[in-house]
Amino acid sequence: MTGIQRTTQKNLMVFSGRAHPELAEEVAEILGISLVPTQAYEFANSEIYVRYEESVRGCDAFVIQSHTAPINEWIMEHLIMVDALKRASAKRITVVMPFYGYSRQDKKHRGREPISARLMADLFKTAGADRLISVDLHADQIQGYFDGPVDHLMALPLLTDHVKAKYGGQQLCVVSPDAGRIKVAERWSAKLGGAPLAFIHKTRRTDRPNETVANRVVGDVAGKMCVLTDDMIDTGGTIVKAAEALMSEGAAGVLIAATHAILSDPAVDRLKNSPAAEIVVTNTLPIPPEREFDKLTVLSIAPLVARAIREVFEDGSVTSMFDGHA
Repeated sequence: MTGIQRTTQKNLMVFSGRAHPELAEEVAEILGISLVPTQAYEFANSEIYVRYEESVRGCDAFVIQSHTAPINEWIMEHLIMVDALKRASAKRITVVMPFYGYSRQDKKHRGREPISARLMADLFKTAGADRLISVDLHADQIQGYFDGPVDHLMALPLLTDHVKAKYGGQQLCVVSPDAGRIKVAERWSAKLGGAPLAFIHKTRRTDRPNETVANRVVGDVAGKMCVLTDDMIDTGGTIVKAAEALMSEGAAGVLIAATHAILSDPAVDRLKNSPAAEIVVTNTLPIPPEREFDKLTVLSIAPLVARAIREVFEDGSVTSMFDGHA
């Protein structure tokens, strides 16, 4: 009887790739467990090798990897980790990608383009993933690309709590960096007590990545502390131009808030020299010391990820974490 009980008991195991081990360690600590010891290295030709140093048979596996630069290397490691778990007879494999690589390629803008975000979902399904957990997907429809459950976590409560604590006494205005993200700005407005909305009308060049042509503020921002929100900051060009446009329209100040701090060059220099009073991000992606600067505030996403893992493991409700809006 003892043997039967042991084999049917659920066993939570958390695994980390090498892209952002600090986040995985923080998640594991919150869950009160240790990361599974993992051997990982490259062969001379840069092929990746992974092996787990203890049995994973029958476990409920959660594999954490942030898709940061060099992004293709870490995505490949993530896929190999999932394949290793599948072949070692893990009972259920949940892929935890705080930042979903290739999420900006979620649809075709012109002919002969790929939909790489869909390809990503297919790759993880083929590798053996049963479920995905991610934070603030670039587009909601990505949830439908994976053939299985997808838990879409939101950093909104974490970010808005910081804004309310620090800027609650000021007249706030929530600003969307483009018309397409106005729904996200509406959620921000609701969390900030019905703060008025504005957005930046911009023209993006389809032939040049990370580049916008023009910015025009739509809405009344004069005299207000503008909370400029986006899901990610890559090179910083778009968000800094938007901050400059807001200040030129008479904003009292600008706070930039984003979930994913990609911070590709020359983002740090642009943000340092921008008119923004503060740049608030989360640690879904690693931020090395050389990319930290005085105006940057980094909030930990680990408690949110840990709670989602706990809810999935215990067959609870991830949606309930966001008052039904997940």
